[in-house]
Amino acid sequence: MPNVHYSHCPVCSSTSIEPRLVVRDHTVSGKEFAVWQCGDCTLRFTQDVPDATDIGPYYKAESYISHTNTSKGLINNLYQKVRALTLKQKASTIAAATGLSTGRLLDVGCGTGAFLNAMKKEGWQVTGLEPDADARRVARELYRVEPLEASMLQDLPPASFDAITLWHVLEHVHELHGTVAQLRKLLKPGGKLMVAVPNYTSQDEAIYGQNWAAYDVPRHLYHFTPRALTMLMERHGLRVIAKKPMWFDSFYISMLSSQYKNGKTNWIGASLAGIRSNLKATADHDRCSSLTYIIEQERG
Repeated sequence: MPNVHYSHCPVCSSTSIEPRLVVRDHTVSGKEFAVWQCGDCTLRFTQDVPDATDIGPYYKAESYISHTNTSKGLINNLYQKVRALTLKQKASTIAAATGLSTGRLLDVGCGTGAFLNAMKKEGWQVTGLEPDADARRVARELYRVEPLEASMLQDLPPASFDAITLWHVLEHVHELHGTVAQLRKLLKPGGKLMVAVPNYTSQDEAIYGQNWAAYDVPRHLYHFTPRALTMLMERHGLRVIAKKPMWFDSFYISMLSSQYKNGKTNWIGASLAGIRSNLKATADHDRCSSLTYIIEQERG
């Protein structure tokens, strides 16, 4: 199985990279993967990951919720309940960022289509891209939306979307720079790109370390900080204009992290970890467990 070994940083191309920790894949394989860090842009990345053609089996787990829509287990059940609220918050974020009540939206990595469905109900024309055939099937069955294969990203017409969203997707993308460059081309003038990713500088990462669930190796290829994400966008003529905390993520991630660390979830300890993380981020949003970045094309 070919692996991707980086000799330089995937974001800024610096050769100032070194190993920082070893993380286990708790979801599928039980294998361990090294996580390295760039000394310049602060990106962390998973070293020696399977390439794009071979990583598919690492997503084949019933617990991988974005692909299966499962409610089995208390943590997944809570995830589904919170998602109903966060879908409304995402719709509000898009309306505020674009200044539009309706428009054309592209959701990259749309999973089982819940967000597409929510935005379609809001009156938006929606297009979804999803690499997993099973997730596309679930989207059709549950919501009557028709996601396209992820490879269709390159075939979409330029300057055609008012909003493009990647909800916890960019960290999965092998062709990082090619994807960001194409997303910029697909934005209409004045359109907004919204990217949500975990943030390893959060307090919940400090609490759980190598057991922090948002490392999610090898599926998460990159582990961003606000600095790394901003530098990536700037390389492609894009600029971050706002950052929105995702307050629920610290609790969900802490619950999974507790399970990974202890073999079962310490509900009280995980809840306290989520609270501690959010309190830290209240004073400094750049320390939030996950952030949504609002991005636009740089003005010439």
